[in-house]
Formats: sequence, structure tokens, C-alpha cells
Amino acid sequence: MLCDICKKNPATVHLTEIIDEQMNELHLCEDCARHKSAAMEQQFGLSDLLAGMADFEKPNKDDENVAVKCPNCNLTYADFKKVGRLGCGECYSAFRKYLAPLLKRIHGSNQHVGKSPLKGKTVSKPGKKKVDLGNLKAEMQRAIQREDFEEAARLRDQIKKVSSEQDNV
Repeated sequence: MLCDICKKNPATVHLTEIIDEQMNELHLCEDCARHKSAAMEQQFGLSDLLAGMADFEKPNKDDENVAVKCPNCNLTYADFKKVGRLGCGECYSAFRKYLAPLLKRIHGSNQHVGKSPLKGKTVSKPGKKKVDLGNLKAEMQRAIQREDFEEAARLRDQIKKVSSEQDNV
């Protein structure tokens, strides 16, 4: 399948756009996908999302006249709300009081509660080769980053199978 935009290179990236409740599939080569991604980032970036979410916070009397400034980069909280980006690592400490509710709303919690990866755990059965769950999970993450979702799904299913076999051992 050739790229829908340049019609020259093989399509390796498959993108589904939903605009005005209309679904449109695009099959793109790497170069066209990179250009499309850059154009989409310019239209709507993560910083825009964060800035918008900061604006939707419940009005807090303390926030109205916030004059907090980062001692390292001199970014003010008002500037953060406009731009949606922090200036440096020190901003997290300087704006902690105001960022905590925002992060809690975005992530559902203001404390990390993720799982630890299974490193080095292997499963073996008589007559079968050992399977390293850590490697499978790393491969799945690489497939996701490459946007090879079929491969990622296959690896996910293999991880589930190996995990259930491990539970039964």
C-alpha cells in the first residue's frame, strides 16, 4: 500500500482521524507522517491542553492574585497558565500548591500508583524454551512507539498467555 499523500513510498503509519463525527483513515509513509505530526502539534499541542486545564480550575481566591515566581527561571504562575509549560524543574517546587490539584485532575491522583515492571522473570515448562516477560514487555513498548499496534496486540496476548502459565506453574 502506498502513502495516501505522496503516492511514492510504502505506507508504514496508519492514522485514523475523526473530524465532525466523520472517520477518515490515512496510510502514510514515515516522512509524510512526520510532517503530519508536526502540523498537528502546531494546531494542538500538549501545552495547549495543560493551559486549558489550568484555566478550567475552580476559581480559588488564592489563585486570583498569585504572585508566585520560580526562583530559578523567573516564570510566574500566571505565565504558566498562559503558556501551559513550566520553565524548569524548580517550577514544580515553586508552584506545587497550584499544580497538585491540576495534576490530580489530569491523572486521577497526585501520587504515582503504577505497577513495577517484571524484570528477569522467566517461565519455563518441560519441553518449552524460557520466555522472559521483561523482554516481551519491552518489545511491546517498542511496537507501540513504532505505532505497530498489530504487533503490540500480538505481544500483549503472548504476555497474558505466559503470565497465566506462570500462575499455573
